[in-house]
Amino acid sequence: MTAQPLTLYLAAPRGFCAGVDRAIKIVEMALGKWGAPVYVRHEIVHNKYVVDDLRAKGAIFVEELEECPGDRPVIFSAHGVPRAVPAEAARREMIYVDATCPLVSKVHIEAARHHENGLQMIMIGHAGHPETIGTMGQLPAGEVLLVETPEDVAHVDVRDPDKLAFVTQTTLSVDDTADIVAALQARFPNIVGPHKEDICYATTNRQEAVKAMAPHCDAMLVVGAPNSSNSKRLVEVGRRAGCGYAQLVQRAEDIDWRALDGIRSIGITAGASAPEVLIDEVIDAFRARYDLRVEQVETAQENVEFKVPRVLRRPA
Repeated sequence: MTAQPLTLYLAAPRGFCAGVDRAIKIVEMALGKWGAPVYVRHEIVHNKYVVDDLRAKGAIFVEELEECPGDRPVIFSAHGVPRAVPAEAARREMIYVDATCPLVSKVHIEAARHHENGLQMIMIGHAGHPETIGTMGQLPAGEVLLVETPEDVAHVDVRDPDKLAFVTQTTLSVDDTADIVAALQARFPNIVGPHKEDICYATTNRQEAVKAMAPHCDAMLVVGAPNSSNSKRLVEVGRRAGCGYAQLVQRAEDIDWRALDGIRSIGITAGASAPEVLIDEVIDAFRARYDLRVEQVETAQENVEFKVPRVLRRPA
């Protein structure tokens, strides 16, 4: 029986960004320098495959610093941590390495600078997300107010409407964030925005590729973890851009083949913490079932690279 033809549109850019690549490299280099075990506070990035791979190499993942012994190195995740965490590690005289993405660190620095200038911060982000917790934890309690939707803006209780600045989580939907920023500027005309967009280049690029791809696709799959903010945003962007069926899958085994019955085209992309091996796995699963033609949809090229911390570049 002849396999049904299917066009697979492959988004580019997709998958790992420079911040994720750097964070994983930091754990691997720490294991090489100090040996196992190395402790990691929170998932280094939001991907089970990556975390399991590093665990097999000797990384131990914990939720809080108090779970770490004082005589082993600890690494802080790519999402960033409140200032109290490295302060406590220093007090305990621990060896620690901060794997916070430099683009998240930029937001931290920006928030601190606005605070020094007497401005109260409003953060656009998702409550409970590690990056939001880390950014809000850069300043004293009450100095950063969180908004998640344009509706939240109407109810936020500020100290002085003329002394405000805003920052955003780096992994948000570009379009959703624009709506919230517009609501902030309408209510607080003097609010100060970032010098440069807080939403990172990788998030923006992956969303743009999805927007270009979505109108051509009967269905779309985003390879990523359910706790990955940027992956979930890609699903939303795909649906909004005209793709009737867009779903998040962690692995090829998660694909709902019955839901894809009768499709003639499929779009594939991946969140910034999903490794290429998982994308290849999904493509191979389609190749096994269809007469597959793969077409790449490229909207940008990325050549960003971030250095690892100096402590890892020095010999042990």
